[in-house]
Amino acid sequence: MNSLPAAFAHTLSQLLGDDWRTDPHSLQAHAQDNSWRHALPQGVAMPRTREQVQAIVRACRQHGVPLVGRGTGTGTTGAAVPTAGGIVLSFAHMNRIVAIRPGDRCAVVEPGVLNGDLQQALMPHGLFWPPDPSSADICSIGGNLACNAGGPRAVKYGTSRDNVLGLVAVTGTGELIQCGGPYTKDSTGYDLTHLLVGSEGTLALIVEATLKLTPRPRSQAGLRVLYRDAEAAAAAVSRVMAQPVTPTTLEFMDARSLQLLRHNGAQVPEAGAMLLIDADGDDDTLPYLLNALAEAAEGDGMLALDVATDGSARDKLWAARRALSPALKTIAPGKINEDVVVPVSQIPALVEGVQQLSAQAQLPIVTFGHAGNGNLHVNILYHPDDADENARAHAALPKVFALALQLGGTLSGEHGIGLAKRDFMTQAFSTGTLATMRAIKQALDPDGILNPGKVLPEA
Repeated sequence: MNSLPAAFAHTLSQLLGDDWRTDPHSLQAHAQDNSWRHALPQGVAMPRTREQVQAIVRACRQHGVPLVGRGTGTGTTGAAVPTAGGIVLSFAHMNRIVAIRPGDRCAVVEPGVLNGDLQQALMPHGLFWPPDPSSADICSIGGNLACNAGGPRAVKYGTSRDNVLGLVAVTGTGELIQCGGPYTKDSTGYDLTHLLVGSEGTLALIVEATLKLTPRPRSQAGLRVLYRDAEAAAAAVSRVMAQPVTPTTLEFMDARSLQLLRHNGAQVPEAGAMLLIDADGDDDTLPYLLNALAEAAEGDGMLALDVATDGSARDKLWAARRALSPALKTIAPGKINEDVVVPVSQIPALVEGVQQLSAQAQLPIVTFGHAGNGNLHVNILYHPDDADENARAHAALPKVFALALQLGGTLSGEHGIGLAKRDFMTQAFSTGTLATMRAIKQALDPDGILNPGKVLPEA
């Protein structure tokens, strides 16, 4: 890898002072994300203002230096890994909550604000920001927007894209653009706000976001429903989503998930599948909502239904879901965790197909996730130090993606594409669609310096 141009390094040193870092510790700290892919950058820039971001981008463009934007590195697809070298631009210092505007139900934040910190700041106002990825306490808002993060609440409240009103961003030419704003209705020009959300830092770097807030519900309650098999559970998901009451969350766990939890001491009855269904509202309407969801969940193949109307009882129902990810480590230290999306009606076919892949690969594969959106997490478990298992695990992954596409689904519902799924984009989209995406990339980042090699495969 070539060293950074001396003039470039001098420019960033003058611009950032101690916030321009090239020491080995800083480079290592910014070399990987939660995908465990690893590539050392040649420098780390930690700007504190949007003007500094503009100056960094312009310097990178002038000297042909690749630039990867980074939040806290909780992503799972390698999107924040600097595989092309160059520099990492960390938003760790751009972490101000600029404004909370209860009257407009919005908050204005910089990209380095942590999701969990924002939620705490909103509590006194009786508001929350709906996206709730599993890493919510430590992931950044900028990272959530970059990959269009979701979480269990997305069934009712939508993903990050559905909960952002406006953005300020820096394009690959160093231009500052503003789109959207503190309003919920807008028919003015192209919708650049929602284009940038989910683009994984390949089109522009978000330096400020206006987020749509939601009133915090007064009450919550939950259902745990056990079924004979995945087909019965999926049929119940279809019934639940077809009636007027939208659940807050609707989580699916397959038979192997339940077996694993029992093996690790969780109090989970034997069943072919399980749904966890939550509702929220006020004290007067919640019983009606819960009853409507319970009626929809009942049907052929249902084995048992438990109701939890207070916080501690609800926590007990969700204890198994929270325990599942840690329990996976008791099977094998290696885990390939990919999320795919299929139409809800195809969940049984996805689960059955994954178990066939599990038998072919002779490896455990566990499936669970956000059934209300058809967004399931497929976890391939293996021992990385076993070359044969390693090869079989990575050979199974393309088959998972092919299965999801065959069932009319898509490659990701919330993790994004990054490096992990980039090479499968040609299977997911037509040549014309990919050409349109490349044309947008060319317009906003004409020199290809922003997160090169991510999302779009080579033409």
